[in-house]
Amino acid sequence: MAFTRLATAAAKAFVQRGHGTIINISSAVALAPDMLNGAYNGSKAYVLNFTQSMQNELAGKGVQVQAVLPGAVGTEFWARGGLPLERLPKEIVMPVEVAVDAALAGLDQGELITIPFAAGPGELGSVRCGEEGLAA
Repeated sequence: MAFTRLATAAAKAFVQRGHGTIINISSAVALAPDMLNGAYNGSKAYVLNFTQSMQNELAGKGVQVQAVLPGAVGTEFWARGGLPLERLPKEIVMPVEVAVDAALAGLDQGELITIPFAAGPGELGSVRCGEEGLAA
């Protein structure tokens, strides 16, 4: 509920100004309902769907909208959720800096949906998702 209210308030203010950017953080599990748990996955699917709807509503009003769907990012989130980061395979954990760089690169390219991934040590990767589908 707070997410929706905040994004809606920001959108209204940005439309009045004639410009602005909204970046919503979802998760790759928005596309994988069989992973983790239903409440988390469902909430992340909502963020993705809401962002796509916002894009349609804000088209032509000077507001850029983006949904970022990262996989496992190396933050304290995992420990707080009861799964210490050390239990995850190192090769699937993306450093925070890589996730942020990929998200901002996607934003610069005008992507509505950016799916960052850890391409390898020190490498930046993202999957582009547009009307034509997914592309690496």
